[in-house]
Amino acid sequence: MKNTIKLHPSWLEHIGDEFDKPYMQQLKQFLLDEKAAGKNILPESSLWFNALNSTLFDQVKVVILGQDPYPTAGHAHGLCFSAMPEVKPLPKSLLNINKELLDDLGIDNSHTAYLQEWASQGVLLLNAVLTVEQGNANAHQGKGWEAFTDTIIRAINDQKEQVVFILWGAYAQKKGVHIDTAKHHVIKAVHPSPLSAYRGFFGSKPFSKTNAFLKQAGIEEINWQLGGRQL
Repeated sequence: MKNTIKLHPSWLEHIGDEFDKPYMQQLKQFLLDEKAAGKNILPESSLWFNALNSTLFDQVKVVILGQDPYPTAGHAHGLCFSAMPEVKPLPKSLLNINKELLDDLGIDNSHTAYLQEWASQGVLLLNAVLTVEQGNANAHQGKGWEAFTDTIIRAINDQKEQVVFILWGAYAQKKGVHIDTAKHHVIKAVHPSPLSAYRGFFGSKPFSKTNAFLKQAGIEEINWQLGGRQL
């Protein structure tokens, strides 16, 4: 996998050794076997590490943790909660994220599901599992990706300071349980899924809280408006 997938040197410096470990070799073989069986793996392989290549290690200001990619063809592109620009209607969890953003900061992003501009500003949109089988949500859980993304979180936790971790739902909160809150700022709420958003996601104001922490730390705030500025 290390020889076929391009990962930016800023990340390879911190997590490159993972590719040589047995669990990653097993994950590589699993993915090869799935492809050989005719299964469609999403997103395409060039986008498996899009979150890392879009937000370099030294640029990380905020981490939002998701679970696994959208299993619908043409949606996933390697950033959690994000979908390709042409996707309509927007995924349901993202609709709720946009509702909360509108209530929190008065920003209306209802026109797009494409969160690439957030990634470009230092928001690491990281799924715990980086691939999925088309039409079969969670199909690649427990195959090795979780150990890899745990290493990413650990590297950020250990080697950076004053990063905001946004943990939505029990899954993300469990994955972020070892984050050092003396060095970093953790924002927790229930998941924005329609099944849970009304139990505390709405009104949690994660976007203004993130920017308030960054401002206090002397770090440039995130412009959450999509399509609202030139990158």
